[in-house]
This record gives sequence, structure tokens and C-alpha cells, in this order.
Amino acid sequence: MILDYETLKLVWWVLVGVLLVGFMITDGFDMGAGILLPFLGKNDAERRIIINTVGPHWDGNQVWFITAGGALFAAWPAVYAVAFSSFYFAMMLVLFALFFRPVGFDYRSKIADPRWRSTWDWGLFISGAVPALVFGVAFGNLLLGVDFYLDDFLRPHYTGSFFDLFHPFALICGVVSLSMLAAHGAIWLQMRADQPVADRAGKAGLIMLVIMLIAFAAGGLVLLNGMPGLHIDMMPAKDALPNPLNKQVSVVDNGWLANYQTYSWMIAAPITAFITGLLTLLLVKARRSGLAFATHSITMTAIICTAAFSLFPFVLPSLSNPNSSLTLWDAASSHLTLNVMFIAAMIFVPIILLYTLWTYKVMWGRVTSKQIEGNPLAY
Repeated sequence: MILDYETLKLVWWVLVGVLLVGFMITDGFDMGAGILLPFLGKNDAERRIIINTVGPHWDGNQVWFITAGGALFAAWPAVYAVAFSSFYFAMMLVLFALFFRPVGFDYRSKIADPRWRSTWDWGLFISGAVPALVFGVAFGNLLLGVDFYLDDFLRPHYTGSFFDLFHPFALICGVVSLSMLAAHGAIWLQMRADQPVADRAGKAGLIMLVIMLIAFAAGGLVLLNGMPGLHIDMMPAKDALPNPLNKQVSVVDNGWLANYQTYSWMIAAPITAFITGLLTLLLVKARRSGLAFATHSITMTAIICTAAFSLFPFVLPSLSNPNSSLTLWDAASSHLTLNVMFIAAMIFVPIILLYTLWTYKVMWGRVTSKQIEGNPLAY
């Protein structure tokens, strides 16, 4: 099956989005549980319950993250190169934070010393909170525009600094991401943990959901209040050879809202985020955690889609030189590469999804302290 080049570019924009959503839904709840671990577990037994709700799944969930990174590298190599050079220190911060996760899960319960276990509990908190915050800040910087430009040889040059990334709007997006994943972890714990952890998780989930909705609304108000965005004035034919410098881009007020006028159906994303977010609040309060987990997954999908729809067709906008901005049309790999990858994705993504669902089915149920004490494989 060979699709035309233009269709493949659009398909891979969707597929990368699907992988990011899959990562946020699956890996999001174990990061969220790590964020809440030091606060919801009042003693070692309760903290072990929290850890063992995500222990069997966290490494499998990482597959979505690795696959999304690999897809980004193969489908949009220019975006991968510019993003990792522009956000180098932020990415290193995420990487070193994630180091705490495998070591923390495996080593925490090896020694009974309370100080040893408390140290790894905070390590697991860092491994969840730092990536959640940085991912949100990164999305905020995409909407603000990244300080980079491409020279005549298409080599990227980053002109900003690490601290430039922490713009107030980017921090708002970071709060959305952090509270969103913390709420996801809280709902997971309300569904999978034994009492009294489940009750505490429900209360924490309500707080995190309120913060998420307020921050999401605040970010929307900033966009509505004349925040500059980019607009493509001239673009070569979509079947032309990719060349990021072969276009004319201008900066316009409310530029990131233009797609909602051109494609009116896109407004469904932010509306869905608010509706399902409020519905999740009611379900958590009613202790319908299974339905709440489903509706919150929809909420997270809608929030990610809102950012993607606002940016479309930009993937990595440039603040220093708008004409250097990377779009899904001019930053893609070759036709052959995208087509071979598409065939591979159609085979392996369903397999990943199926074995993920199978593992959850096999290891489903509430985690109790009695189960942990009688299980030598428990964390």
C-alpha cells in the first residue's frame, strides 16, 4: 500500500499525536501516582500500596514514550534535531529525573531503613513531577515560538537560553500538564488502591482537576487576548521537495486562533476538554473511578488536540526567524521513509495496544497491604 506524499505527511502528524496521547494516558497515571506518593501514603505500608498499583505497568507504559520519540526522529528528523538542540538542558533535566524511576522501583524496598525508603519516595516524586512540568512548558514554548533559526545550509541555531523557556504562559501550560497528570494518577489510585489511600486519592484528584481546569482556562484567555501567532503567507506545492526555508511566514495577533475559524470543527477539542473535565470532577466525587478514568483520558486527549489544532500546520514555530519555522509539510522525511514506517506502524502499534490491554486484564484488581506482605515479587 503506497499513499501519496501529501497524505502521508498528514497521516504521520496524526500518528505522532496518537503516540503522544497513548503515552500521556498510560505513562501519565504512573507519573501521577509518583507525584502523589509522598503525600497520600502516610506510612510505609500505604506507600507500598501506591507503588504496587503501578509497579507491574510502568515499564511497559514507557514503550509509548520511546515509540513516540522514535517516530518523531524518523518522520520529522529536522524537528527532532532542532527540538533537542533548543531544549537540550530541559531534555537532560527530564532524562536525569527519569533515572530515579527504575532505580526507585527496584531498590526502594530492598532495605527496611525508613530514611532509605523515604529518599526513594522523593526520587519517584521527582521522576513524575519534573517530566510532567517540563512537557507542559515545552508545549507552551511551541505556542510562544522557539528562539532558533536555520542558516542557508539548514543548520539550526538556538539563540535563547534555558531560563528563557520559563515564560509565564509556558509556566501556565506547565501547571496544566502537572495537574493533569497528578489528577490522572489520583483517579488511578482511587480505582486501584485500598482504603484509606483511595479516599485520599479521590480528594487529591478533585483538587488537581480544579487546578487543571483553571489553568487551562487561563491559557485560553491569554491566547484570546491578542497573543501573537504565525501565519503562512506563501507555501510551495505540498508535493515539492521539503525545504523549511521555502515559504513566507508572518506574525499576526491571535494567529493561533485562525484554524478555529478555518476549520470550525476544531473548536470541539477545547469544548470537550471542559465538558469531560467537569464530568470527571462529578464522577470522582461520586467515587465512580472507572468512568472517571475514561472521561479524564478523553479530557487529556482533548487538551493535547487543542494545542495541536492551534499550531497546525506548524510543528516547531520559530520566534527568531518565522520563515525558519518547521511545518508538517516541509520537515518530513522522504516519501519512501514515511510509507515504510506507515506499514510498520499499522502492524506494530495494534500489537503494542493489545499486549498493553492484556497486561492490565491479567493484573487487574485493588492492591491491598495483605497482598503485598504475602507476595515476594511486590515492590
